[in-house]
Amino acid sequence: MRLGLALGYWGRGPSPAHLDLATEAERLGYDSVWTAEAWGSDAFTPLTWIAAHTSRIRLGTAIAQMAARTPTATAMHALTLDHLSGGRMMLGLGLSGPQVVEGWYGRPFPASPLTATREYVDVIRQVLRREAPVALDGRFHRHPYRGEDGTGLGKPLKPITHPLRPDLPVLLGAEGPKNIAQTTRIADGWLPLYWSPTRTDAYRASLADLPEGFMIAPMARAHVCEDVAEGLLPVKAMLGFYIGGMGHAARNFHADLMGRMGYEEEARRIQDLFLAGRKEEAVLAVPDAFADEISLVGPRERIAERLDLWRKGPVTDLLVTAPDPQTLRILAELNS
Repeated sequence: MRLGLALGYWGRGPSPAHLDLATEAERLGYDSVWTAEAWGSDAFTPLTWIAAHTSRIRLGTAIAQMAARTPTATAMHALTLDHLSGGRMMLGLGLSGPQVVEGWYGRPFPASPLTATREYVDVIRQVLRREAPVALDGRFHRHPYRGEDGTGLGKPLKPITHPLRPDLPVLLGAEGPKNIAQTTRIADGWLPLYWSPTRTDAYRASLADLPEGFMIAPMARAHVCEDVAEGLLPVKAMLGFYIGGMGHAARNFHADLMGRMGYEEEARRIQDLFLAGRKEEAVLAVPDAFADEISLVGPRERIAERLDLWRKGPVTDLLVTAPDPQTLRILAELNS
């Protein structure tokens, strides 16, 4: 099981610690570093900055939002950074949800998310292979565009730039069972939002036909500390926000996922509190047990025991969000 560093997206501004953490992760032998985006900082610019200050560590987006860019624009970002970094780029993609897609990007959330994802990946693969001009008569992505509001002058094009690697890895941040199963067929890896090494049955059917070399790369908060309850507070705060606030009351993919993992009643309680404006109560309503099983928090000995559980499952890459270099170092020692 390889280790990766997940830096997430910025809050009010760039974190001065991110570059230091990334360079320390490379020094410690971490395999990859990952950036993200929501409705603030983008995923590619910070990753490019990190690429300029490192030489070996692989670079991933976890995740870049599909609604933010056309698939050809995303492919341009990926092939450009792959060239500049010497072939270290991994492209992690996700659909996000209706609130963000329609509220932030001003686009309709696709009526068929699986079809939209499949078409998006298809176009990116065509760009990266550069075997022929990009052409797709899709439901959501049409190349060339043939809509009634177009000029009719568009023609199929190949990228001017020759991609460095036609097989640049594409990973998907899928949550629903059908979406995960499709990911194993069309992508090189899967970026689970929540992974519990003690509840792998929640994904067993979707992962029944894994191709060789397929990456499973969940993110997990890691913090070496003496007080487990205190160390779990950032995990609970994250869960309270994602379960309660990242979606509509009637359509929240994160809450649905928590329910499938055995915490349906608790997920609905968190939603109700958050949507009622009782955000602090929503965070406190997150079960310690759930926060604990999807993270690595506590003294070194406790983390060592729990890390063994992660290694025994199908996870190939553990992407840790760690607040300090000491935690990165201890995890590297325990995983060696």
